[in-house]
Amino acid sequence: MVQERGKKPEEEARENIDKKELSERDICTKFITPALRNAKWDIRTQIREEVKLTDGRVIVKGNSSGRGKPKWADYILYHKPNLPLAVIEAKNNRHSVGDGMQQALMYAEMLDIPFAFSSNGDAFLVHDRTGTLGQVEEEIPLEKFPSPEFLWEKYCEWKGFDEGKQKVVTQDYYSGSGGKTPRYYQRIAINRTVEAIAKGQDRILLVMATGTGKTFTAFQIIWRLWKGGVKQRILYLADRNILVDQTKINDFKPFEKAMTKIKNRKVDTAYEIYLSLYQAVTGSEEEKNIYKQFSPDFFDLVIVDECHRGSAAEDSAWREILDYFSSATQIGLTATPKETKEISNTDYFGKPIYTYSLKQGIEDGFLAPYRVVRIDLDKDLEGWRPEKEKTDRYGRLIEDRIYGQKDYDRGLVLEKRTELVARKVTEFLKENDRFDKTIVFCENIDHAERMRRALVNENSDLAAENRRYVMRITGDNPEAKIELDDFITPESRYPVIATTSKLMSTGVDAQTCKLIVLDKRIQSMTEFKQIIGRGTRIQEDYGKFYFTIMDFKKATELFADPDFDGDPVQVYDPEDGPFRGRGPLEGDGSEKYFVGDVEVNVIAERRQYFGPDGKLITESLKDYTRKTVLEDFESLDSFLQHWNEAEKKQAILAELEEQGLLLDALSEEVGKDFDPFDLICHVAFDRPPLSRKERAEKVRKSDYFSKYGEQAKEVLSALLNKYADEGLENLESMKVLKVRPFDRIGSQLEIMRMFGGKKSYLDAVRGLENQLYSVEV
Repeated sequence: MVQERGKKPEEEARENIDKKELSERDICTKFITPALRNAKWDIRTQIREEVKLTDGRVIVKGNSSGRGKPKWADYILYHKPNLPLAVIEAKNNRHSVGDGMQQALMYAEMLDIPFAFSSNGDAFLVHDRTGTLGQVEEEIPLEKFPSPEFLWEKYCEWKGFDEGKQKVVTQDYYSGSGGKTPRYYQRIAINRTVEAIAKGQDRILLVMATGTGKTFTAFQIIWRLWKGGVKQRILYLADRNILVDQTKINDFKPFEKAMTKIKNRKVDTAYEIYLSLYQAVTGSEEEKNIYKQFSPDFFDLVIVDECHRGSAAEDSAWREILDYFSSATQIGLTATPKETKEISNTDYFGKPIYTYSLKQGIEDGFLAPYRVVRIDLDKDLEGWRPEKEKTDRYGRLIEDRIYGQKDYDRGLVLEKRTELVARKVTEFLKENDRFDKTIVFCENIDHAERMRRALVNENSDLAAENRRYVMRITGDNPEAKIELDDFITPESRYPVIATTSKLMSTGVDAQTCKLIVLDKRIQSMTEFKQIIGRGTRIQEDYGKFYFTIMDFKKATELFADPDFDGDPVQVYDPEDGPFRGRGPLEGDGSEKYFVGDVEVNVIAERRQYFGPDGKLITESLKDYTRKTVLEDFESLDSFLQHWNEAEKKQAILAELEEQGLLLDALSEEVGKDFDPFDLICHVAFDRPPLSRKERAEKVRKSDYFSKYGEQAKEVLSALLNKYADEGLENLESMKVLKVRPFDRIGSQLEIMRMFGGKKSYLDAVRGLENQLYSVEV
């Protein structure tokens, strides 16, 4: 065959391929990747294929969990590692060139990438988010894909980067051996911060939900600025000693000899990276303010962790440090920016340059979702009034008035209430796992001590085995730091239950905490978010995918607040002047009445679940299920048609669960023995349900088995038993043939032969499913 002049052999070979028969992956390999290489993109350093962006949302199924589908980008193109320029969405050739554009744009927006491309192997459709190409969308031939130099030039034009700024923003990330690769949102936060500093911005706020790696993000920001010579001396401030220590030995470890922790109120100016507690560099006496031993221009970068705390208030000692080093660039990090009439992060640092919310973290599968157990007690809802001349256990006359939830464990202690809370917590742990790490948040230190005692009494067996099964971890306790270190260490079994008031409400990396108990009135959204953040970390190695909030004080009503996961609304008015009051101390040493002979009872208990919209499902599960199903299927007939046409029924159930359907929770409420099909038909379409055993029995009475031999009948009968006992998943998984009783009937291969091969076996299973779901009452 004579080649056409100018055509390479691989080009001619591609022309002879019927594209319509190729898979999406073939289109990538044979057309898109060659086009990128032809445009001089480096396959090793600038092109990444099938890039996993998220882990897939954790879907809670009763007391177990699964994962939704992760998000994957077909291609991401980089100027250099962690500096992406373009995303490409590929489709097979049965789609048009632009069919992937909407998905590409979704990823481009999510990943903060300026150029989006779609291709089916015939051409590219390009979408310009920068406005530098002249036309927003344009179709271009495969051989005209833009070069890396061209897109980088347009990127810099869009961002306003001259040569000096380019040098700053292209400084490498730290990537030492075993180094973590930044997640997409961490990369955005790091890049936006470095870009802002390159442009001269000197006050920066980053808002990232608890558990999303603020410290690692801060490390990469410092590393790039420090290595690039942009910032030479850096001060990293935190408000808890454990946070500083964790930072030094974990994320900041690569700084090694250039780093020191300020302690013992001594300053050594020979270092470049300084870690410190606010409290270590401030004090009420002038000589204790050791930060003044540094010259005001000593640091050129100050990073404030948990900046919603003291640094947000104008009159705080912490703000004094920032004011002293005012010439330095200052970055505030927080999960919960504080915005009140007296205190404002955004007034000081400016609006966040990037926000990664709890809702988004859960949706992406990087943070653990939660379920809520709300327990209402009679004395909390109805109040309690002492009878005439009622005295407490110490003989003190109790003031005659109605006491309510805000009084308990502050001015009045109902001892049986504490005992009841401890009993309900213990019951929950016994239903699940008594060694699940648990934090009980109490009103004050005294309450935390009494709760510890009540929990010890309720768990006397395990407390006898190890005195540290239940421990009080509060600020006044000299053992608190040791116990806290052990509590948050996944490998450490004890303590299991920690009672606390404020010490563990912020900054504590409790990776394996599975139960958070709220027996504390929480009026602050900031405090609420911080407390909830103790449970949001996922720790797969220890089976931690979700957590439970047990609420005795209606604190979870804050979930309904529109500000729960939204952007902070600034209400701070500097002209009103700083707020100089103070709330009750953690210890709350005011006099209390102690009453031990008043009964307290549970009058309502309900479980709530986290929905796909990031909010708690507050309606009944039946109403929620009906609404969710009817969004996809307008009638029973449309659902039945979809169900019967599906090759695998489990795929339909998986889709519905991703959309937020809680089938396991629904089965607990409606009936465990019902098939998911029956649960849906009953709840959404008012159809009488059949139990799995009833469905299986109807099939046995039909003539379906008659066309099979004795051995095949035995296999089908065993499958029907598995379905009746355990559910649908057993019919659609080949793995079931490896367990009893199938392993006694024969090997997987032998069982296939009983039906005449794998295809015939699968046909028989599909036929069995059709019989199950065609049977009526």
